[in-house]
Amino acid sequence: MQRTTAPNERDRLRIAIQKSGRLSEPALALLAAAGLSWQESRDKQFYYGESLPIDLLLVRDDDIPGLIADGVCDLGMVGRNVLIEQQYERESRGQPRPFRELRGLGFGRCRLMFGIPEAWDWQPEVQLPGKRIATSYPALLGRWLQQRGIDATVVLMSGSVELAPRLGQADLVCDLVSSGGTLSANQLKPVEVVLDSEAVLAGPTESFADVRAGIAELLLRRLDGVMKIRDSKLLMLQAPRAVLPHLMQLLPDAEPPTVTPLDGQPGGDVAVQALCHGAMTWQRLEDLKRAGARGLMVLPVERMLA
Repeated sequence: MQRTTAPNERDRLRIAIQKSGRLSEPALALLAAAGLSWQESRDKQFYYGESLPIDLLLVRDDDIPGLIADGVCDLGMVGRNVLIEQQYERESRGQPRPFRELRGLGFGRCRLMFGIPEAWDWQPEVQLPGKRIATSYPALLGRWLQQRGIDATVVLMSGSVELAPRLGQADLVCDLVSSGGTLSANQLKPVEVVLDSEAVLAGPTESFADVRAGIAELLLRRLDGVMKIRDSKLLMLQAPRAVLPHLMQLLPDAEPPTVTPLDGQPGGDVAVQALCHGAMTWQRLEDLKRAGARGLMVLPVERMLA
């Protein structure tokens, strides 16, 4: 007998991700690393989950929060800047907040920053009143100005924000910055961060009350495992037990190690295995060797489940 569900219930989880752009490929790669696989539709806008009951919708980044709010999808991978901008927009209209950030995903990092003419000294409370500020994020910028009691004019632009001062449309900008190269090319300099952004996993404010709750919990557990080991390495070494405390001081990003006595070795030598979550550079290995470690070996970590 076929199972029926209530209108607001589904027995599969639906995730919206960016169809094209800088978040698209990393999002797919992260989900694949968490064990998901799909069958693509002909138009490549819907991916049917094969390994898990999790389907993907490929859409515009700006549409993802609204799709979560409308219940079209259950979760979304979207820039924090987009998510919070739409949260503030809804709050300004007296609407409830229907979505929230569940996890930072560690890719697509950027900053929403002020870009000012290179000749300016940054004194916002003195300089900004009465000025025109071009931005694609009026709600975020408006909230920042309101919190500081600054009366400035927000000039909404949908693209090429950094050109606004050169075109006479604004005095300064508030725009997304990755390297700062685009601002520099337009004789602007970044000065103050309004928001640190990255790709995030967003979901509804209310928790799922059906089978999707278990699927979402499984997905989050797997994503946490993938992200935890993304830059992690298994370090193996041998050393006298007496130097072990000093070695661990050199490994502040390591989890508690596994320490095994070495049979037949004088001086109580031990074998050590430690999961390290930072970059294991040559310099770190040389520091460990000088501290008494030997036989150092660094191994990749494919999967980890806490």
